[in-house]
Amino acid sequence: MSKATQEGGNSWADLLADGRLPRFALIMLGVWLNAADSLVTATIMPSVGAQLGGYGYFSWATAGYLVGAILAGASSGRVSEIFGLRGATAIAGLIMAGGCVMSALAPDVGIFLAGRLIQGLGSGWISGFAMVAIALLFPERHLARVFAAVTFVWGVATVLGPLFGGAVLEAGTWRDVFWLFAGQAALFAAAAPFLLAGASKAGGGPGIPWTQLAVLGVGVGAIAVADVLTSAGLSIGLVAAGLVVLGVVVWLDGRLAVRLLPHRAGDLRTVCGSGYFAMFALTAATMGFAIYAPPILQQLRHFTPLWAGYAIGSESAAWTLAAMLVANVTGRWDGYWIRIGTALLLASLVVLAFTMADGPLAWVLVGGSLMGAAFGFSWSFMSRRLMMALSEDDKAIGSSAITAVRQTGAAAGSAISGVAANLVGFSGGLTDATSRAASFWVFAAVIPLALAGTWAAFRLTGSAEKA
Repeated sequence: MSKATQEGGNSWADLLADGRLPRFALIMLGVWLNAADSLVTATIMPSVGAQLGGYGYFSWATAGYLVGAILAGASSGRVSEIFGLRGATAIAGLIMAGGCVMSALAPDVGIFLAGRLIQGLGSGWISGFAMVAIALLFPERHLARVFAAVTFVWGVATVLGPLFGGAVLEAGTWRDVFWLFAGQAALFAAAAPFLLAGASKAGGGPGIPWTQLAVLGVGVGAIAVADVLTSAGLSIGLVAAGLVVLGVVVWLDGRLAVRLLPHRAGDLRTVCGSGYFAMFALTAATMGFAIYAPPILQQLRHFTPLWAGYAIGSESAAWTLAAMLVANVTGRWDGYWIRIGTALLLASLVVLAFTMADGPLAWVLVGGSLMGAAFGFSWSFMSRRLMMALSEDDKAIGSSAITAVRQTGAAAGSAISGVAANLVGFSGGLTDATSRAASFWVFAAVIPLALAGTWAAFRLTGSAEKA
């Protein structure tokens, strides 16, 4: 094959040719729904809390959503093998739409959080099926560009989710946010059977790993419960126990016939093991900014919900710009960008911890930008390395596991940040004192996770084995 042909076969035009454009569009819509809805509560929770009560459940609006998303996303590889992408994806859209309607109509915080859980279930399947579609429907030569596009959409959604919530809140009520997401999810469900025509079956999996999913639910649930307890010892103990249970899931998975994760996913000496762990830890380290920066900025700097959304948009802007700058990077440079990304993430946590409350706003924006650039530079390369290391038998479960692992990290990170915030009094309500204390500890508490993720990312780019 000539050089010109090779370049043409790895262009955006070739990526969208041969009927791939509608599938690509559906995947991007699914990524948007998952990313934006997971963060939409960031700017509206003060209003939700004021009307429904439950300031102590701030992080549960995100963590509860992620519990559902994790359980659904973790099973999506097997579900797509059994039922096929078309029907399963359409049903997932309807489930998410139903959860949005429940939250929109919620008369109390319990129903609201139940709606968030159901939204998470639908969104987790949507996102998981999108990753399966990438693995099964796109040639390997297109993976770098597809993941660059996914990273771009995630970056845009990181700001547009909270910003969308703030903008709708300024024009109406927080309930309108969920009506609008319900409409988008219903549109996704209606389009899926048509846009995924020809992809009715993804294979013939041996079943669903119920044991691992049950244990995973216990672990994530323990972490989620921890951040609403007032006892410091019990909260920390539950977080630690939840993390141990997550480790048990990986241990069990390697010993059962029906697997949740790819072969040797728990072995940090492999690409899969180091890659999944890096994704988990680095994602967990970022959640405090998305969840707690908006209410802190509203309390201490008197920002409106919309302007708080704009402020945390520094993360999205940098994420998107960084992803665009490295979209065409190939070869050994992708490893360098992964390492640069992890270094930037560590720097962002330090900057935000010391400037969020009383530092110049410019430094808060710098901290958010460093956090966004960290993922913009590294995420697509981490995903591509992991995907290319999967065997053919592990393509479906391994690709969907990328989303599930990321969401598990997000749930753990939101809970850990929630524990840190609530232990300094944030659950008692928004005051200058509690907001100022939380502004330091929600970032400082996750620095050890960022360090662990950095170590795993260096292994991914260094001595990790392929299988």
